[in-house]
Amino acid sequence: MSSAGMSVESASRERLEKLRLARTANVGPVAYRQLIARFGTAGAALDALPDLAARGGTRGVRPADPARVAREMAAVERLGARHIFLEEADYPPLLARAEGGPAVLIARGDAALGAQRSVAIVGARNASASACRFARTLGRALAERGLVVVSGLARGIDTAAHSGATPARTVAVIGCGIDVVFPPENGALQEAIAEQGLLLSELPPGAEPLARHFPARNRIIAWMSAGTVVVEAAPRSGSLLTARLAGKEGREVMAVPGFPEDPRTQGCNGLIREGATLVQNADDVIEAISSIDPRAAMHEPRRTYAAAPPAGDLEEDARQRIVGLMSMSAVPVDELVRQSGLPPALVQMALLELEIAGRLQRHAGGRVSLL
Repeated sequence: MSSAGMSVESASRERLEKLRLARTANVGPVAYRQLIARFGTAGAALDALPDLAARGGTRGVRPADPARVAREMAAVERLGARHIFLEEADYPPLLARAEGGPAVLIARGDAALGAQRSVAIVGARNASASACRFARTLGRALAERGLVVVSGLARGIDTAAHSGATPARTVAVIGCGIDVVFPPENGALQEAIAEQGLLLSELPPGAEPLARHFPARNRIIAWMSAGTVVVEAAPRSGSLLTARLAGKEGREVMAVPGFPEDPRTQGCNGLIREGATLVQNADDVIEAISSIDPRAAMHEPRRTYAAAPPAGDLEEDARQRIVGLMSMSAVPVDELVRQSGLPPALVQMALLELEIAGRLQRHAGGRVSLL
């Protein structure tokens, strides 16, 4: 085989191993980053998983089936889409800066849109006619000013925002497989965005739009955007979750005020009361996000992790000391380092072992808890 053929085969094998690692149970976004940083390649990390799980207290952890992953890669290619891994240039730069950004995305369309300055517009599915009109007008104005509009392709505000921006200036992040249309009435819009703009999902083809998928979708919307505008939202809605995720990651949070007696506007009014930027037009949005530039993020060093010693060097008493400081209530990792008196690298290694073993849950803001 020629050297070029070997190089292509090696690259294909590496991508398969990365996807296997990303699709392995208990390997979340943080664990994926730490495993690659610790072991150098996805293949070496896959080989290390059984030992890491055993040290974390569980046996029988198996990496994702290579045949199943190969079928996923073939299905994505047939759909005219592709996998974009965290380390690759086409991965949205602001999302790459977020610790919880997914290890891999499935993209159909113009991946370059993910690196342009973008604004998320989200809101109620049962939005009022006036709110939908505002979202459509705002989306159009932002697109005309050179911005990309990001939303979730849901009914109501999302659909209005996408439609206003036109398919060519919008990114739709969906909570199902790239080949699944949801909601059904948005089939033509979803196809237009895939052909002219960018359609993104972190789920494999065929994945159904289950309720548990949408909070994960929301974090992609919030973290790949310079800011999030909430047009209409009730308290405790998914749109407010998106806005709070944006704020925790240092993105701008903006809201459109509404009539106080309409429950669909109470979430927006509450955000403004808490300090969100009040939005009345596109100029307000552009001014709010002026300091956040995804192009600069492309050239900044990405989040790194302290080089951990070999897992065997983590003594059992140190491991138990860390576990003993934890409970089902979330605690910042920095607090575990402080109270344990151990080097950060050792604490991170213990947490990685627990996560691979299925005993640890990671929360926003660098917090962890036991399961």
